[in-house]
Amino acid sequence: MKTILVIDDSQVLVGIYTMALRQKGYHVIEANSGIAGLAMARKHLPDVIISDIDMPGGDGATLLREIRHDPELKSKQVVLMTGRPDLVTPRKGMEEGADDFLLKPVSLETFQNCVEARFNRIAISWRVEDRILANLRSWIPQQLPHEFFTPMAGIIGLLDLLRADLPSFTPAEVSDIHNEIYKSALRLHRTLRNYLLILDLQSAAYEPTLPPLSPQEAQESIHDGISEALRQNERGEDVSFQVDACSISVKPGDLSRMVEELVDNACKFSRQGSPVTVVLGADGRLIITDKGRGLTNEEISRIGAFQQFDRKKHEQQGLGLGLVLVQKLAALSGAKFLIKSQPGEGTQVEIAFPTLPQT
Repeated sequence: MKTILVIDDSQVLVGIYTMALRQKGYHVIEANSGIAGLAMARKHLPDVIISDIDMPGGDGATLLREIRHDPELKSKQVVLMTGRPDLVTPRKGMEEGADDFLLKPVSLETFQNCVEARFNRIAISWRVEDRILANLRSWIPQQLPHEFFTPMAGIIGLLDLLRADLPSFTPAEVSDIHNEIYKSALRLHRTLRNYLLILDLQSAAYEPTLPPLSPQEAQESIHDGISEALRQNERGEDVSFQVDACSISVKPGDLSRMVEELVDNACKFSRQGSPVTVVLGADGRLIITDKGRGLTNEEISRIGAFQQFDRKKHEQQGLGLGLVLVQKLAALSGAKFLIKSQPGEGTQVEIAFPTLPQT
């Protein structure tokens, strides 16, 4: 069912909007402030978000900016409403990232037409994406299906389990299953994202004049990469990091992505409770170490975008895709990439970035 989040500090207006939308068959959730609305949006991931601008406890303009910076929400359709056009004009609202803008008072017909237009826009986006996927399907490599379908099989299997006998599960069990579905969906999304990024990087050129990254920027990028990896790996207590003062030449987003992929692999290929360390030294070397099962020299030499190793013993979802992405990003930064590993002893990945004198 299509879900709409309505955010307004007026209970009367929220009641009217909600009743009108439910009559059209939509599932509606409500919030009375920007802060509460953002929490609801992150929890329920609604298709369309409709928010008043002038509210206590977090205004709609701030909410919009938070939504556009949230990886899971940034593509959602957002409609802003206000009875005070002096706060935000329609043009300004669109420039801030709103998909539509309504001036109060709004007739129910106008309100409903706006919502229908937003869902039509979503449908158009999906049709465009379907065409892109159809084009990809004609030439993607034969190794691709396993890497993509492993997390998809997890999602389908767990949903089938719930559909088959939902009443027999306790609330805690249902919550655990939902969590596993969510993690599988995140992994599928990330696999698709990384694959498309690798395709984009095929024609990218090395940039010899990248601006230096300050120690603070490096620390923030590494922290962001670790945090993203830990969304799918409950290993927060196992992962530690250290950033020494240095000035390396790399894009912040590329550094964050490399750390994310390497920490994710380290977590997947090592046991819960064993340490994973991330160190960026003063010499510009990023070293990520785990105490996992390790790789043989032959396995390292065969790393490819969709290569998995020793699948009879280990069922981790992928390995090569993330490492290929890291290798390409490192090469574009002019960095040297090295893997050291021994079976049963763990793996150390080193990326030596170009360094610049600190000012």
